[in-house]
This record gives sequence, C-alpha cells and structure tokens, in this order.
Amino acid sequence: MLATRILTAFILLPLVLAALFLLSPTGWGAVALAAIVAAAAEWATLAGFRKPVWLLFVAGTLIFGCGLLVAEATGFSRGWSDVVVLVICGSATAFWVLVAPLWLRFRWKPSSQVGAVCAGWLVLIGAWVAVVELQARSPWLVLAAMAIVWVADTAAYFAGRAFGTRKLAPEISPGKTWEGVCGALAAVAVYALALVPLAAAAGYTGSVAPAAVAAWVAFALMLTALSIAGDLFESLLKRHAGVKDSGKLLPGHGGVLDRTDALLAAMPPAALAATVFLR
Repeated sequence: MLATRILTAFILLPLVLAALFLLSPTGWGAVALAAIVAAAAEWATLAGFRKPVWLLFVAGTLIFGCGLLVAEATGFSRGWSDVVVLVICGSATAFWVLVAPLWLRFRWKPSSQVGAVCAGWLVLIGAWVAVVELQARSPWLVLAAMAIVWVADTAAYFAGRAFGTRKLAPEISPGKTWEGVCGALAAVAVYALALVPLAAAAGYTGSVAPAAVAAWVAFALMLTALSIAGDLFESLLKRHAGVKDSGKLLPGHGGVLDRTDALLAAMPPAALAATVFLR
C-alpha cells in the first residue's frame, strides 16, 4: 500500500505542478474542473443520491463550471471579476464558517437530497473558483495557500503521534487529537511568519506593520481551523455512507475528496483575502 501511495504521488505531483505553472488560467481552470467533477461524482455517491439526482449533480457541476469559464458575461480571461469571486467564494466561506461546525457538532445526515446537493455545489464550486482565481494571479499564490494545509496536516500528524491523548472528534475521526491541532496551529504560525518578507512580491501594498503581521498570522490560523473542519466533514460523510474511502480513482490514496477535503474548506477564504488585499 505504501509503495502504491508513493508511486501515485510521484506520478501526479509533477503533472499537477506542470499544469499549475505552464497552463493559461483557462487551461488550469479546465484541468481543475475535471478534478472537481470527479469529486462531485464521489460526493453524489457518499450522499446516496439516486441515479437521476446523481447525474443532475455531476452534470450540473460540469455545466456550471464550463459556463463560468467560457460565458462572456463572467468576463474570465485571466481571472474573474471581483464580484464573481466575492459571491461564490464568499458563499462557500460562509458555509464553512457558519454551517459546517453545526453540521459536525450534531452529526447531521441530510434527510433531503436538496440540502446535500446545495452543500455539495457550494463546497466544490467554491473551491474550484478559488484555486482558478489564485492561479490567475500567480501559481505561487496557489502553492502558498495550499502549503498552509500541508504544513498543518503534517504537523498535526507528528504532534498527534508524539503527544496525542485527548481525542478531537472520536465519533468522526478517532485518530485526530487536540494535541495534533495545537501542533498544526504552531507550525502554521511559524510558516505564516516566514512568508511575511514576501508580502510585497505577492501583491500586498499595505504597510507590513506589527498589527498587519498579527492579522495575517491570525488569518492563517483560521485557515488551519477550517482545513481541519474540512477533513472532519468528509470523514463524517464517509461514516454516514459506511465506507473507508470516498473513491478509488487515486491508487493508494482513495478518491479525490480524500486528498482535497481540507483544501476544499481553506481555499475559498484564501481567494477572498487575495481579492480584497492583493493588487
């Protein structure tokens, strides 16, 4: 299993980086949309959609995404207008900040498929718009934002193994601990501080004063908390569905949702911040 995981990562990582840095925003948007459509198929399966609804959800994701990329009204060439990003990523961020914590707290299992459809479109389209918008600004912004999630995940794993005793959400994901969360927050704080000297290069035109640095670190910590919520949210979906992985598309890794669950929650607010604070 470990060899399969390593081989899959060894093949996928160069391909993703090449697409991120070499493709135009439209090309990157098309590649990212393909991944989101695959994730939509997994979401529909986990949610238990029957065939007509399953097809509607997956096809709707594809059609809406294509429309955003090619429709003249959206104005996409090297990034959408601020209005598009603020509405879509703002709605997705509101879901993760306001709805997802309650969903996790009460272990909701939607009785109506309408709720699961709306939540799925918010989560998936919001994350897709975010990574496409960030890449249109700079591929490095995508990596910097994603690295917050990767740093948090890695630190949480090692801190949890070394010190973990208090379970974070044993009914959803028994392996996660509060000590792991603390390790993730500490590591991301260090990473955020390390990025401060690059603020001007990233497009930040404000003063890099202590208050601004503190606000940036606090924002990075918020993204870390949301990434953990995203991970738990997907784990809850799998528990309701009675499965270990969201799919089998990525050998050794499970499905697309298994690899992107934390990113789905963290990317929309990252794109919002870029839209508001970067030139």
